[in-house]
Amino acid sequence: MPKATRAIKITDKGKAWNKKATSSSYKIDSIPENKTILIVCEGQTEKLYFESFPVLGLSVTAIDLKGQSKTKLIESTQEIIERSGYEYDGVWCVFDMDVKRGAEEFSDFDNAIIKGNQLGYNIAYSNDSFELWFYLHYEYTDAEHLRSFYYDELGKRFNLNYVKDGKKHNFCLKLYDLLMEDEKSSQEKAIERARKLFEKVKDLPFYKQNPVTKVFELVEELNENLRR
Repeated sequence: MPKATRAIKITDKGKAWNKKATSSSYKIDSIPENKTILIVCEGQTEKLYFESFPVLGLSVTAIDLKGQSKTKLIESTQEIIERSGYEYDGVWCVFDMDVKRGAEEFSDFDNAIIKGNQLGYNIAYSNDSFELWFYLHYEYTDAEHLRSFYYDELGKRFNLNYVKDGKKHNFCLKLYDLLMEDEKSSQEKAIERARKLFEKVKDLPFYKQNPVTKVFELVEELNENLRR
């Protein structure tokens, strides 16, 4: 377990990043935790998805910052680490870029990745949408789709209106199991497809890497600690 080295300010107790993560139902308290990683996300979908991995020997603290600029997310991550007093074994920042927002989003996206890397954080970025990662469980694509494409495709596979219901708390809690239990879905293929996409675009500026998702790297780390 990480060592507490600093008390949390009373004024910070209500902040989103300072809320204690809900324990995964898969965790077994009797198993010693050897590593602790911090996953800072910009949305509920990502937080609940990563918390659903049935890991052992790894403590996952996932935080939903409820949407903000990418560079602000990096700054908030710094603040979380400084104020928590924990010594994390790994820090991941998870965010995506919305192509439709244009040039301002491009610079924010690139600057956040550069700054996060300089600070030693792992950046699981996606372009154009985090949902690309879910889509790759079913199909490969190297076309530059808008996020509405992924919402429509996932809606068909999950048999729901993804825009309306796909980001609700109860559905997000089930996403990991849905993807793992659906015989048409393959996390292994998603990793292969995501790696293939990244290899194709890795030399481009970050905002031009479309489509891409580096979520597969975080998934691989979590998979190394799965309950067998």
